[in-house]
Amino acid sequence: MQPQTKPTAVVTGATRGIGLAIADSLQQAGYNVVRAARSSQPSYDISKTNDREQLLADTIAMYGRVDLLVNNAGVAPATRLDILETTDESFQRVLRINLEATFFMCQLFARHMISQPKGHPCRIINIASISSYTSSVNRGEYCISKAGISMVTKLFADRLAEYGIGVYEIRPGIILTDMTEKVKDKYTKLIEEGLTPTKRMGTPQDVADAVLGITGGHYDFATGQVFNIDGGFHIRRL
Repeated sequence: MQPQTKPTAVVTGATRGIGLAIADSLQQAGYNVVRAARSSQPSYDISKTNDREQLLADTIAMYGRVDLLVNNAGVAPATRLDILETTDESFQRVLRINLEATFFMCQLFARHMISQPKGHPCRIINIASISSYTSSVNRGEYCISKAGISMVTKLFADRLAEYGIGVYEIRPGIILTDMTEKVKDKYTKLIEEGLTPTKRMGTPQDVADAVLGITGGHYDFATGQVFNIDGGFHIRRL
């Protein structure tokens, strides 16, 4: 298939929450969007090598090329446990889906971006978290997975710069999604008491807007940059 005039984006975890907002916003901005998730049709489990390869193959079959990869898919521990009680199974599951899959998605799609004919600028955006640097001792495996994503971003930003492929990290803060719905009251109270300078929870659209800022070409000289979409949580304050 010949390359399309519209750029093509692949967004993982795109059927709900942050991923859905990103996919919708990119589509409205003029992208062909492949929405990849275990609940999508067809279904893609990016923790599996064959599914990652099939996702790339299906994208190329539909649109001829890929210009943007947004690694958003991720899971929290099925049960929050103190790090003195964390199980092998939970640790391996969270790191396999959040970290290992992100690394190999970057590798797979970067190889194709390098080899495909020149066209629209190519970029990779990894969705990490304030948990990349914030301790939560009852979900340590999640924090470790997100900290790992931060290094994955640095590594690929370094490696792909010679090819003009920008790699970026977005660190969402406390975002109102189905993952945080059960603790909404807790976080609302903490925010009201001063946890963040901005007195509200974030929305999936806040994260999607950051993606649009990057894909708008305003940060092409800033590969490896971290975007803190967190209401100022990252500011160290007295």
